[in-house]
Amino acid sequence: MAQGELNVGRLLQAAEVASPVRAAEEVAHELALAFGATEVSFLITDASGRALVRLAHIPSVGARFGGSPDDDERRHDEDSATLVALDGGPDEQALRTQTVQVIGPEVATTPPGRHRLLAPVTERGESIGLLELFLPEKPADETVAEIARVAHLLAFVVIANRRHTDLYEWGQRTENYSLSAEIQQRLLPAARTCEAAAFTLAGWLEPAATIGGDTFDYSLARDFLHLSLTDAMGHGVEAALTASMCLAGLRGGRRSGMSLVEQAESTNAALCDYPRGTGEDFVTGIVGRLALKSGALDLLNAGHVAPYLLRDGALTSLELRVDLALGMFEDTTYGSTRVQLRPGDRLVLLTDGMLDRNDMDVAVHRAILESHELHPREVVRALADSALEATGGTLRDDATVLCLDWHGEHQGSREVEFGAEPGRASDRLV
Repeated sequence: MAQGELNVGRLLQAAEVASPVRAAEEVAHELALAFGATEVSFLITDASGRALVRLAHIPSVGARFGGSPDDDERRHDEDSATLVALDGGPDEQALRTQTVQVIGPEVATTPPGRHRLLAPVTERGESIGLLELFLPEKPADETVAEIARVAHLLAFVVIANRRHTDLYEWGQRTENYSLSAEIQQRLLPAARTCEAAAFTLAGWLEPAATIGGDTFDYSLARDFLHLSLTDAMGHGVEAALTASMCLAGLRGGRRSGMSLVEQAESTNAALCDYPRGTGEDFVTGIVGRLALKSGALDLLNAGHVAPYLLRDGALTSLELRVDLALGMFEDTTYGSTRVQLRPGDRLVLLTDGMLDRNDMDVAVHRAILESHELHPREVVRALADSALEATGGTLRDDATVLCLDWHGEHQGSREVEFGAEPGRASDRLV
C-alpha cells in the first residue's frame, strides 16, 4: 500500500485478525503506513471525564508504540497508560467541538518539524477518545477528512473489542474501585451519551467516597425513548445491591412491554419481597417514557427530586405527581404525569447528591442556566463539577445527572460527521 492511500478493507481486516487487545494498535499501524506518520496513539477518555489516557503497547524487546515514557505513566505487563489532563488545550477543544485539530511545529508541545493531528473518536455523540498522529508535513484537507473517517471507524473497533478484554477499562481507571463502585459501574449504560434525530441525551454519575447507590439508564425503541434515574438509600455494598435489584426490575418490566406504572409496581413488589434488613431498602427515582413522534413525555416520580425544565431561557421545576419510594410498602399505587415537550426544551434530572448543601439549589439553577449553550455531554460534567466545587471536593452522596435535549425531528435524520452532529457540539473554549 503506497503512502497516502488508505484501504479501509485492509484496515478492518487488520483489526479483525488481531487479538482484541491489539485491535486499536493494528489500526494505528495501518494509519502510520498510509500517511507516513512517525507516531500514532489512541487516547481514551478517562473514567473521571476530566482527562484522557494515552494507551500504548511497550514490547519487552523492540520499539515502543505510542510515545515515550512519562512520569504519569502506569504499567501493566506490556501495556502503558499515561494521563493527559484536559486543560483547555487542543485535546479538550477536539473533544468539545468534535472537530479535528491540527497543531503545527510552532507550538511548544509539538516536536520540531512535525504536525500533531487530533481526531475525535466518537459514536452517536459518545466521546470515546482521540486519535493522535504526528505527521512530517502539514496534512491536506483531504488527508484530515480521511483520518477523521478512520477515527470514527476506530470508535466501532474499540466498542466491539472492549467486550472481550479489560484493557480499555484498565486504561480508563486512574483509581481503584471498591466492590460497591464495581457493582454500581456495571449498572450504568455502556454509552453515557446518545444523539438521535429527535433528541440528544447524556448522563453522568459523580460517586461519593462511600458509594450511595445512584444509577441512570436509557433505552431507545423505534418510536420511544425510555429513561430512568434512581437513588438507592444508604451507602456501600448494600446500597449498590438495592440499586441493582431496582434497576433489574425496571429493565425487566420495560423489556417485557410493561407500562411505566406496571414497571414501578412490579419493581416495588420485588424490593418489598426481598428486604435486606438494613431499614434503607428503598429507592427514589424518576422513570420516563418519551414518545418520539409527538414529544409527549410521561414521568413517574417515586419520592424523588423534581426534574428541571429549561424552556426559552426560563428554568422551572416540573410539578409532577409524587408517590412513595420503591420498596417501602407493597400496596403503594403509582401514577404518571404527562409533559408536552417543545423543540428546544432541555430536561434535567438529578439526584439529591447534587443538592448536598443548603445553597446548592441556587448553584444548580445557576449552573443549568450558564451551560444552556453546551452539548449535554458537557452539561452533565459541568453540573458534576459545580457539585464538587460547592462541597469542597468531598461529596457525602453520589451526584448524578441526566440531561435530555428535545429537537422534535423524529422523522428526519441527523446531519452527522464522523460520529457526531457538528451543529449540536459545544463551542470552543475561549
